[in-house]
Amino acid sequence: MIERSQRVPQFAAALMAVFLLLLGVIVVTQADRVYRSEQAQRADIRAQVLAASVTAAVDFSDLEAAREAIAPFRVDPATRVIAIYDQSGRLLTGYGLHGEKLSPRLPGTAVPSTMSRGVAPVVSGGKRIGTIYLLTDIEPLSRRLSRYALISVLAVMAALIVLILGVAQAALRRANAELQDTNAELIQQMAQREKAENELRQVQKMESIGQLTGGIAHDFNNMLAIVIGSLDIAERRFASNPERARTAIAHALEGANRAASLTKRLLAFARRSPLQPQPIDPNQMVSNMSELLRRTLGEGISIQTVLAGGLWRTHADPGQLENAILNLCVNARDAMEGNGRLTIETLNAHLDDDYAARHIGVAAGQYSAIVISDNGPGMPADVIERAFEPFFTTKSVGKGTGLGLAQVYGFVRQSGGHVRIYSEVGQGTAVKIYLPRYFGPAEVAAAAEAPAELPRGRPGELILVVEDEDQVRRMSVDALQELGYDVLEAPGGEDALALVQTRPDIRLLFTDVVMPDINGRQLADKARTLRPELPVLYTTGYTRNAVVHNGVVDSDVFFIPKPFTVEQLARKMRAVLDA
Repeated sequence: MIERSQRVPQFAAALMAVFLLLLGVIVVTQADRVYRSEQAQRADIRAQVLAASVTAAVDFSDLEAAREAIAPFRVDPATRVIAIYDQSGRLLTGYGLHGEKLSPRLPGTAVPSTMSRGVAPVVSGGKRIGTIYLLTDIEPLSRRLSRYALISVLAVMAALIVLILGVAQAALRRANAELQDTNAELIQQMAQREKAENELRQVQKMESIGQLTGGIAHDFNNMLAIVIGSLDIAERRFASNPERARTAIAHALEGANRAASLTKRLLAFARRSPLQPQPIDPNQMVSNMSELLRRTLGEGISIQTVLAGGLWRTHADPGQLENAILNLCVNARDAMEGNGRLTIETLNAHLDDDYAARHIGVAAGQYSAIVISDNGPGMPADVIERAFEPFFTTKSVGKGTGLGLAQVYGFVRQSGGHVRIYSEVGQGTAVKIYLPRYFGPAEVAAAAEAPAELPRGRPGELILVVEDEDQVRRMSVDALQELGYDVLEAPGGEDALALVQTRPDIRLLFTDVVMPDINGRQLADKARTLRPELPVLYTTGYTRNAVVHNGVVDSDVFFIPKPFTVEQLARKMRAVLDA
C-alpha cells in the first residue's frame, strides 16, 4: 500500500512532468506558429505600404522613382529581397541583399524556414498593375527554443505568453484593419481628387480652345472679308476702271499677307514655326535694330541700351529674335501711350537648379539674356498670369491681336529658352528673354543684304515643280515662268522621277514635302541616286515633316515656307542655284 501510495505521487509527478513537458512543447509550438504568422503579417503590411507608395511610379513606368521608394529598405539588416514585378510577373526593379539573387519572374509561395515572405498587389484604377515581393530574415528556431530551457519557467510563463501573444495578435489585427480602412479611404480620396483634377483640366482646356478658336475665327473672318470683298470689287471694276481694280487687288494682297502673318504667329506660339537658327551676338543685334526701333516707336519714346561686355553668344533664328524684340518694344510703347523711357539691356545669366525647380520646363545652365523694360503703368498679377495666352489683350478693340507676347513665348520656348515678366502696378514692366549660351564656332553669321533688283532666271535654267495641290502647283509654275525660268511640273513623286530620268537638263527640283505617295525628302533621295548633283528646294506649310524636326529646319536642306511671295521665291531660287 505504501509502495502504491508512493507510486501515486511519483505517477502524479511524472504525469505532471509529462504534462508540463507537453504543455511546454505545446506552448513552444504555438508560440513558434504565432511568431511566424506575425512575421508573415508584418512582411505583408510592409509590402502593402510599399505597394501604395510606388503605385504612381509603376503606373507611369518610372523606374527611377520606384528605386527611390524601395531604397530605404536596403538599410534594414533583416531584409533579404525587395522587388517590384509588373502585372505579367516580370521583374521591374529591386534589390537582393546578403548574397540573395533576384528572380526574373515572380517567385512562388515556397520560402526557406529561416525567412518570412510578404506579397502585395500594386493597384491603380481598380486594376492590378504589379506586385511587391519581400523576403525578410526571422529569428532562428534554436534561439527561440533557448528561451524555454527551464520547464518550470516555461510552465509558469506559458499562460502569460499565450495571453500576451493573444493580446498582441488582437492588437495587430486591429492595426491591420485600421491600416486597411485608412488605405482604402486614401485610395478613394486620391481617386476623387484625380477625377476632380481631370475635370478641371478639361474645363480649362475647353476654355483655352474656345478662346483660341474664337480669336482665330474673328481675325481670319476680318481678313477674308478684305480679300473676298476687294477681289469682288476688282472683278467688277476691271474693265471700267483698271486703276481702282489694281487698288482693290492691293487691298486683297494686304489682307492675305495679314492672314499669313497671323498663321506665322500662331505657329510661333504653338512652337511649330520652322526655325533656321544661327550663332547670334545679341549686342550686335540690338545695336543694328536701334534705328528701326527709333523709327517704329516714335520720338516720344527715349531708348536706352545697356550692353554687357563679354556677352555670351546664343543660337537662334535671327529673324524671329528681331521680331520678338520688336514686339516687346511696341508693347512697351503702347503701355506708355507713346511717351516714356524704354531700356534694352543684355547680360549673362546663370539659372541654377533651385530656379529651374521652381519654373516648369526650365533647364539649369548658362543663358544670354535680353531685358526690355519700361517706366509705364505696370501690370497687376492677374494680367501677368494670362499675358502669354493667345488672343488675350488689355488693349481696346482694334488696338491689338493679343498674339504678340504669345508669339514671343512660343519662339523662346521652341529655341530652348525661358521668358519671364516682372511688373508692379505703377512701377513699370520688365520682360526677360533667356536664350541658351552657344558654345559652337566663333563665327557669327551676318545677315546678307538683299539685292535691290529681283533675281531672274537665266537662259537654259529648267526647274521641275512637284506639288500635289493643283492650284498651288499652278501658282508656283506661273511665278517661276514670270521670273524667266523654264518649268516642268509633276503632281506627284512617281511622275517627277520619270521626268528626272528622261530630262537631264533639269537644273533644280522644287518640291512640296507632304505628298500622298512619297514625301518630298524621299523623292529628293531617289532623284539624287540618279542625279547626285541635283539641287533641291523644299517647301511646306506643315512643320512636322521630313525636313523640319522639333521646329528646326534640317541643316543640310534648302527650304522656303508656305505661303511665299514671288520676290521671296525669286531670291531663294537664285540662292540655291548659285550655292
